[in-house]
Amino acid sequence: MHQFVAAMLFVFLSLGLVRANDKWQDNVKAAVAKSLPLLRKGMDGHTSKKTCFACHNQLMPMLALTTANGRAFESKEFDLKKQTKFIADFLDRNRDNYKEGKGQGGQADTAGQALYTLELAGWTRDSTTEAVVEYLLLRDEKLGYWRPVSNRPPSEASAFTTNYYAIRSLQKWGTAAQKDRIDKRLATTRSWLLKTSAKDTEDRVFRLLSLQAMGESIEARKPMVDALLRSQRKDGGWGQTDAMGSDAYATGSALFALHQAGHQSTSGLAYRRGIAFLVMMQEDDGSWKIRSRSKPFQTYYESGFPHANDQFISIAASSWATTALTLAIAASRSPD
Repeated sequence: MHQFVAAMLFVFLSLGLVRANDKWQDNVKAAVAKSLPLLRKGMDGHTSKKTCFACHNQLMPMLALTTANGRAFESKEFDLKKQTKFIADFLDRNRDNYKEGKGQGGQADTAGQALYTLELAGWTRDSTTEAVVEYLLLRDEKLGYWRPVSNRPPSEASAFTTNYYAIRSLQKWGTAAQKDRIDKRLATTRSWLLKTSAKDTEDRVFRLLSLQAMGESIEARKPMVDALLRSQRKDGGWGQTDAMGSDAYATGSALFALHQAGHQSTSGLAYRRGIAFLVMMQEDDGSWKIRSRSKPFQTYYESGFPHANDQFISIAASSWATTALTLAIAASRSPD
């Protein structure tokens, strides 16, 4: 049924009917308002049961919640300080390992994503963040780029994803004493980014975001923008791979990258088609359900987010979807 409605919505969009609908923004706002409490619940559920950082239950919801903050979605229920202290304490417990280049479980993926989450939350540089940067400088130094150590698609299988968060970490958290080594490392990473092709949506999204972070011009990024636009489906969504159907994870991340790094307007047809897909695919409880294609290796636990064994990919997908939707709401209040 979802697929049929989404296909029909594509027809309506092509005719320009959705743009004329006064309820468009109301529908998008309602979808975001329905999702945010679940994301907060999933974050709090993780910190109440675990001591480690989790990209799916912390980074991704943090991106959605901080994007929504200030756009009529402020919430006193969200304890930002509690979440950031949890992540900072996790990194601090591994500080000696970072200084020795040993890292923690998840290696560059976990370190880079944890630092990006702190960046979103407004954390300030300290001795621990400096130690994590030192680790990232030592990690895969001879390789010239950062490699993922897990095979948990889509978010922990792409080297482009790993490199994006590492790049952001060096740029945001590096110290003056580390600058020369950071510049050298980023130069080799840029070379790798430019010569390495993308094979799926995750690759395309994070290659585009990485090149933006490296300061590449919009003209240089245009081929990546075009590749993402070409891979949009008739139903308005994107699939994680070319062989998979459209889903909220791929669609939300593609829209985010197109807007943030591709300079695509949220009022443009491609973005509106993606938004229509997301609104129609949202579950009644406010989430977006995605079936996991990763082999579990961690002990199962309930974070409070729906969908049981599929909750981790589903909270990540719901976060991407909520972020993309919120960007569209912001566009109605101020220029892109």
